[in-house]
Amino acid sequence: MTWPEPETIAAVGAMALLLGHVLGGVHVLHALMHVRTSQGTIAWVISLLTFPLFAVPLYWVVGRTKFTGYVRGRRAEDERLRTLAEEMHRRLRHFRIDIPEDDLFERAAETLGGLPFTRGNELQLLIDGEETFREVFKAMASAEKYLCVNFYIVKNDRVGSKFQQALMERARAGVRVMFLFDEIGSHKFPRRYLAELRDAGVECMPFGTNRHWWSRLQINFRNHRKIVIVDGKEAFIGGLNVGDEYLGRDQKFGAWRDTHLKLRGPAVQAVQLVFLEDWFWAAGKVLDLQWGNLPETADQVAAIIPTGPADPVESWQLIVAEAANTSRQRLWIASPYFVPDEGVLTALQTAALRGVDVRILLPAKPDHLLVWLSMFSYYEQAIPYGVKLYRYERGFLHQKVMLIDSRLAAVGTANLDNRSFRLNFEIMAFSPDGAFVDEIDHMLTIDFTHAREAKVEEFTGRSIFFRAACRAARLLAPVQ
Repeated sequence: MTWPEPETIAAVGAMALLLGHVLGGVHVLHALMHVRTSQGTIAWVISLLTFPLFAVPLYWVVGRTKFTGYVRGRRAEDERLRTLAEEMHRRLRHFRIDIPEDDLFERAAETLGGLPFTRGNELQLLIDGEETFREVFKAMASAEKYLCVNFYIVKNDRVGSKFQQALMERARAGVRVMFLFDEIGSHKFPRRYLAELRDAGVECMPFGTNRHWWSRLQINFRNHRKIVIVDGKEAFIGGLNVGDEYLGRDQKFGAWRDTHLKLRGPAVQAVQLVFLEDWFWAAGKVLDLQWGNLPETADQVAAIIPTGPADPVESWQLIVAEAANTSRQRLWIASPYFVPDEGVLTALQTAALRGVDVRILLPAKPDHLLVWLSMFSYYEQAIPYGVKLYRYERGFLHQKVMLIDSRLAAVGTANLDNRSFRLNFEIMAFSPDGAFVDEIDHMLTIDFTHAREAKVEEFTGRSIFFRAACRAARLLAPVQ
């Protein structure tokens, strides 16, 4: 075997290094134009100029905050999809309510979400896994025409097996079953699980990497939505994925505190449109669904607010900030993660300084160490300004719930972290209905009795090594 001459090796190395720096410079221009935060831009510029051979591929995987392929594919490629969306919006106009001029938050949320507040809905709050899975499996078993199902995490355990059997049973009964899942969130279930579903006639689609080879470079974008739609009549959204741990069977966490929501009425059409667009992105097909919902006698008002990296702006970040800006008495938020960006943090601080009762309900136990450490680093910027942080101690808290004064409540999938602000596709349901708001008020009041208020000394009084670890973890917030 003849080895290359040292001069040849040096020349190849020099060329590779030169090419790397050229590519790094090109990507610096892209980062300057497209990375949304100044901190992120500075970090990428330094990395791309200093370590281009490592930073360029990393930038393609985790550096972008806009899912441009989804934007192009969502409606521009298919006239029928665009027509269906327009027809659905026309139907919803019959149920749309006029938002008063002084309801600033509702007007902003409707604009950002792109879907209206409608009357004629029925909202059923589902607390924790037992109640949620009982209602979900019952509804799935009643499907006669189709089932649309989307989950971020599906596990191959007892609950996951029951879920699989429920999908297969309906498919074998002649019901069309569409199962959309996030392949990163659900990476642990075996191929056999999907093979058995497909053999039974279930249409299974991973989100984002199925239709376009280049989308495999965008794995930092996740479909974090949890959706079940039954015959276009009922829909479920909320915090629970599919697995034993969501029933409190996990030895690490014990009890699992979560919240889900069952919907009937015109709001189901809005949930269907969200699923329709996600399915089109993954499968390249427009589903034939039922769109003729009748109003429910409960006549509750609700709006479905989808957000994600395909939006022209960071919709969820702006919604949370606007909730803080327009609140007058209280703003209660339950989230498993608290890694706010500067805009949201400033809005929370300002609301608290105005005298608003700002409370953030967080878990005491970590499920993701880096995010858990990052939360501590915000103690000094939240607690002294009057933002009250509570740590839930009766198991793991995973619900995503918001209460604004006594006038508006929300349940869904979005957290208070960078992923939900910029990288995840999320879905929330907002309602000003008095009975629903009272239910959320009562539920959160009970939750706070099982939590302790955090003190800033829990961070400042810890060792320098712990505080340094928290600060370091916070630097990684864009990819956590």
